[in-house]
Amino acid sequence: MASRLEINFVRLLSRCESIASEKRGETEWRLEKYVGALEEMLVALRKNMSKPTPEVLTEYTRKVDFLKGLLEAEKLSSPTEKALANQLLTPGTTPTIANERMAVTKTVHIQSKARCTGEMRDELLGTPLFSTETEMRKRRGLPIDERQSAAELDAILQHQHNLQEKIAEDMLNLARNLKNNTLAAQSIIKQDNQTLGQSLHQADLNFEKLKTESERLEQHAKKSVNWLLWLMLILVSFTFISMILFIRLFPRLR
Repeated sequence: MASRLEINFVRLLSRCESIASEKRGETEWRLEKYVGALEEMLVALRKNMSKPTPEVLTEYTRKVDFLKGLLEAEKLSSPTEKALANQLLTPGTTPTIANERMAVTKTVHIQSKARCTGEMRDELLGTPLFSTETEMRKRRGLPIDERQSAAELDAILQHQHNLQEKIAEDMLNLARNLKNNTLAAQSIIKQDNQTLGQSLHQADLNFEKLKTESERLEQHAKKSVNWLLWLMLILVSFTFISMILFIRLFPRLR
């Protein structure tokens, strides 16, 4: 059974998601305060004796981090920076309350990305173009030459509009690819670090084995030298004794 603290947390989280999904003005301050309160309640919820399961806590953390990142992204001045920041956000995966069909944070994420895309397009295009229908109404009474010039201008503007939209889409794709490449590079670096660690461990083992074998070889060499020394002493002694016996047995002729 959910504790009183968790019930209040879920209510406040649902309220924050509802505010985030609405169009907010620059004077809107409630969401930032509510998210700060959510962070404090989440810390208390982790320390609570009747805390929820680790999976539920992970989902709560993901949603609070998403709302916090959304607020930080909205404070950025450049539409391009906002779009990149939104790409890095991770919304929740499950509904917060029972009567939701899907996670509200997913909807908020889609709305935020669409809004950032529109801001990037407006920044690239500059002043919005007039609609074709309005322009045609204004130009019906113009002379033929002026109408032709207006049509050529419309074609040029439309071409520029299409180019700028393509540039905006390319920039978004570039940001997406940059994110994927960064994640891939992190994975490769992690694997390389693991391989390097294993190599260092194997090198340490090989060094210990080499040290042990060197000590054994040194002891063996010492033993071989001792045997050779004794053998030489015995040989010299035998030669000396043999010469003495030879001299005794065969004295010098006079």
